[in-house]
Amino acid sequence: MPYTILVADDEPAIRTMLEVILSADGHEIVAVPDGKAALDYLRDHTPDAMLLDIQMPHMDGFEVCSRVKRVKRLRDTPVLLLTGFDDDHTRDQAKLVGADDIVYKPLSGKNLRGRVNQLVTARRP
Repeated sequence: MPYTILVADDEPAIRTMLEVILSADGHEIVAVPDGKAALDYLRDHTPDAMLLDIQMPHMDGFEVCSRVKRVKRLRDTPVLLLTGFDDDHTRDQAKLVGADDIVYKPLSGKNLRGRVNQLVTARRP
């Protein structure tokens, strides 16, 4: 079953790569360039999953995740944070804001698709 996945990353090449990887399973990808644009989209839409880059202009992925997890309609939507930093501070901060998973760059397409599908199907009734 195809899902709608929100991708927020300030790097156009990363957004394109994520669209190619995730649309291979037939998913609809909504790609936005920053956290503010992600929140604008989420005002009227409820995606099946979100991939948020941690470092973005205007609002980072931690802040977007924190806000999403406080909205009843969005609370159960899986949030995967994208980062190049594999350290304790990043992992602690991700837990603090309620992220469901962290995906480290450089990305493995097969790994990413599997994790997204696993998180979304776990949330489906």
